[in-house]
Amino acid sequence: MHTDNLSRWIHDHVFDQSNPLAERSTRLVMWITAVMMVVEIAAGWWYNSMALLADGWHMSSHAVAIGLSAFAYSAARRYAQDARFAFGTWKIEILGGFASAIFLLGVAALMIFGSFERILSPQPIQYKEAIAIAVLGLLVNIVCALILGKAHDHEHGHSHGHDHAHHHGPAHGPAHEAHQDLNLKSAYIHVIADAATSVLAIAALIGGWLFGWSWLDPVMGLVGAVLVAVWAKGLIEQTGKVLLDREMDHPVVEEIREVVQACGAEHTLTRVTDLHVWRVGKNVYSCALSLVTQDTKLTPTRVRECLAVHEEIVHATIEIHRYPGPAA
Repeated sequence: MHTDNLSRWIHDHVFDQSNPLAERSTRLVMWITAVMMVVEIAAGWWYNSMALLADGWHMSSHAVAIGLSAFAYSAARRYAQDARFAFGTWKIEILGGFASAIFLLGVAALMIFGSFERILSPQPIQYKEAIAIAVLGLLVNIVCALILGKAHDHEHGHSHGHDHAHHHGPAHGPAHEAHQDLNLKSAYIHVIADAATSVLAIAALIGGWLFGWSWLDPVMGLVGAVLVAVWAKGLIEQTGKVLLDREMDHPVVEEIREVVQACGAEHTLTRVTDLHVWRVGKNVYSCALSLVTQDTKLTPTRVRECLAVHEEIVHATIEIHRYPGPAA
């Protein structure tokens, strides 16, 4: 195969892991969220509800963050054939998810500030109107969650279709996390966070309307802020792990080591002395390794043949050192 054609094939079949449905769904949710954001912020100011206002500002940052996720999909697709990206553009999507998580932390901080401000300086609230807007916001969030959930189910089923029998560990362990679209997950978390704060806002407004508990409005703002911060922390940990190539605790690392050390001829000793594994796609990895062996016929080609049992290893750099000592 010609070199240019080979490079194009590698990008198309290995490193270009675009998700058109996720991109379309994320863009649609972005516009829906932006419209609802304007409605909730205006209503929050007009009806004097901190819970509703917090939900609106919360939704505004989500509109930006979900837009960032949509942009990440677009950029990854646009540069998928760009040879300057050594292992494709998949990590653009991860970067988008990480940035969205940072936005979530900012939202939590704003919600806390606004809630404390309202505790210290309470204002009268027009409960009936505010409840109606909060319910509308919740319905919009449910629609958005269903749109992204459909894209997530499609992506999840597709990734399982490419799983291999040699994957070990529980279904929800590290191997399962490797197959997630973290950019799509970040957008989904933003929508779920919106839905949760809408529920809290509705509960606070009903409590204030029926029982006169005006303090419940800002308190629910604080509860929502804590929930958002917790979700943001989890997403930062997941995306940060990928961006920093922290993959050496993944089961595939020990599997590579075992396969390589069993690759030498019988009655000879082969040991991996240096091994680096990093993720270059949702479920594909590259590795660089050095080994010492007594097998005089062991070659990098032979090692790659041994590694072929792990189809998720799409690139390997192999260095072999000969050890002339007696067999162990």
